[in-house]
Formats: sequence, C-alpha cells, structure tokens
Amino acid sequence: MLAMLLAAAVGAAGAWSFGQLGNTGSGSAATGAAAEQYREQVEALTVERDKLSTSANAAESQLNMERAAQKQLAAQIKVLESENVRLKEDLAFFESLLPNATGPQGIAIRRLKVDAVAPNQLRYRLLVMQGGNGAQLFSGNLQLLVSAIQDGKNAMMTFPDRSPAEQQKYVLSFRHYQRVEGVLTLPDGVTARSVQARVLEKGQLRAQLSANL
Repeated sequence: MLAMLLAAAVGAAGAWSFGQLGNTGSGSAATGAAAEQYREQVEALTVERDKLSTSANAAESQLNMERAAQKQLAAQIKVLESENVRLKEDLAFFESLLPNATGPQGIAIRRLKVDAVAPNQLRYRLLVMQGGNGAQLFSGNLQLLVSAIQDGKNAMMTFPDRSPAEQQKYVLSFRHYQRVEGVLTLPDGVTARSVQARVLEKGQLRAQLSANL
C-alpha cells in the first residue's frame, strides 16, 4: 500500500510538471490545486508510515515477550530436572533402608556425588544415615578432603577450615538420616581429582566415602 501511494505521488508530480511545461499560463489556481493534492498524498503516506511503524513495534515487542517466555520455561525445566534428580536420589536412599545392614547404631555414608560447577567450584551431595531404630540422636560433624593438583604438585585441602562459622555449616545432628549438600570453593589454578567425605564423632572417624571427578 505504501509503495502504491508513493508511485501515485510520483506520477502526479510528473503530470503536473508536464502540464506546467505545456501550459505556463494556467495561473496560480492550478498550482494551488496541485499543492493541495500533494499535501493530501503526503498526509496519507504519513498515516500509512505510522501504521507500519506501529505494527513493526508491536511485532518486535511480541518477539521479545516470546523470547523472555522461552528463557523462563528453560529455567523452570532446569529446576524441575534438578528436583527430579533429587527425588530419585531420595527414593534410592529409602530403598536402601529396607535391607538395613549397618547394624545397631551404625553410621554410614550411603551416597556421595560431586560435580564441578565452575573452574574452581565443586558441588557435593551426600546422605548420612544411622542404623537401628533411631532412638539415639547422633551428633557429629562432616569433613571433606579434596585431593587436587596445585602448581603441578599433589595437594590435599580440608573443609571446613577452623573458623567457627565454617565449622557450624558441617555439623551433623539426626536420628535416622541427614542429607547434606553445598559448594566448595577452591583456590584459583587448583584442579580437583577426588573428594572424600568423613563423618566424625568427637574427633573419631565413624564413616567415610570417596568420589572421583
């Protein structure tokens, strides 16, 4: 439509110029009529341009909304997948309770999973359980040993450090089981090879389990 109006305007301009060349004595009336016609065509073109501009803006806005919705759906799917993994892990844990082989008051680490989430960060998840009927509350703490390569040499890093705030994060207190998860931040340039989880009670080792990366 916009192209048609432009063509009409160009045609009218050509016809008026030709008429002026053929009849220069038509006076100001013809000039005024032609000018009025051009004004109307310009107004029509302006209206059509505004309509097309509005449509283009609306289309761009709709596209941005669809992109935002896709990103939101992708984030929701990621959360659901993570929750699904956690539920499967819990199911496996409770299934492992059925043939309870840890013995009375036995402490065990049923599962340890470690994933690299950044060049210098490790996410860990584990389940600690106590056998028996759970009549006695277990109180202890978790310790994580990271075997790594630092500056080309073997290195061992222990978590938590000696600060009270960090120590508190690794406290264990449960009757039947406790799920523990968190993120370990390693120094820059350190490459982790494996992680060993230890359950301590008053400084005494009660259970341990390792996971390679």
